[in-house]
Amino acid sequence: MTQPIHKAIVPAAGLGTRLLPATKSQPKEMLPVARKPVVQYVVEELQGAGINQILIITGRRKQAIEDHFDADPWLLSVLQQAGNEAMLAELSYIQRGSRFFYTRQSSPKGLGHAIGLGAEFVDDEDCVVALGDTLIAAQDPASPLRAMMQAHRSLNAAAVVAVEHVAPDETHRYGIVSPKSPEPPPGEPVLMADIVEKPARGTAPSTLAVAARYVFSPAIFDAIARTPPDRQGEIQLTNAIKLLIQMGLPVYAWLLHPDERRYDVGNFESYFRTFIDLAIADERYGYLARQYIKAKAYEL
Repeated sequence: MTQPIHKAIVPAAGLGTRLLPATKSQPKEMLPVARKPVVQYVVEELQGAGINQILIITGRRKQAIEDHFDADPWLLSVLQQAGNEAMLAELSYIQRGSRFFYTRQSSPKGLGHAIGLGAEFVDDEDCVVALGDTLIAAQDPASPLRAMMQAHRSLNAAAVVAVEHVAPDETHRYGIVSPKSPEPPPGEPVLMADIVEKPARGTAPSTLAVAARYVFSPAIFDAIARTPPDRQGEIQLTNAIKLLIQMGLPVYAWLLHPDERRYDVGNFESYFRTFIDLAIADERYGYLARQYIKAKAYEL
């Protein structure tokens, strides 16, 4: 068994152009979903999985992310003096022993390039990568990642990649995995035969789409360094993972359970769905949201 994994990289440097004008002056990762910004869900998931060192890859106009995870003694003091225990509990994400680090991807050179900026931070250890604009909804959102980390260590894997089923006519939007077995069971690692970035319509090897959570050995950074840019000048993480497979290293897919769902805020349609689903599931205000939606439905 290798040493426990305690470092994570959170890419959050994307421009968010598909969400303009909402992202004109704020990061898409800071868009609210129910009562929290998207990236807070990601960080709380990592904390729940035992990660205590988090590197966030930022870009221009992303200062709000750093501010959100920075300690605010004055605000805490005001809430303590007011006896506002509920609001203090809402800020517990900055008091869980996590250390936050930041580096900037100055120009959009691809997800692989962004993750490669974390090589010095990882320092030849295994690590987790969790996309900052994508959250996992489940009874315990950290459960899939904990299981993936355990599998990664026990198998001495080069990578364990979360996947989910998508509709066949949606496969061209994702990185698609080809497993060595016909149908991997949920919650178990299955060796990958191949992976392809956004295959042309009708050419996808499966309906298993990458679900924005990864566990990597340090080999990923060598693979990223050896991966050439695509036609847009970007280094794709999918191509670096493909290179790991071609090198004969063990790369596994991890199919999420049906009750573990990936949400992203890459465009307004997915953002609206994410907000509605998490709002009606909210433990404090979900009942009111559900009542409002039921009443509103009669007008549609």
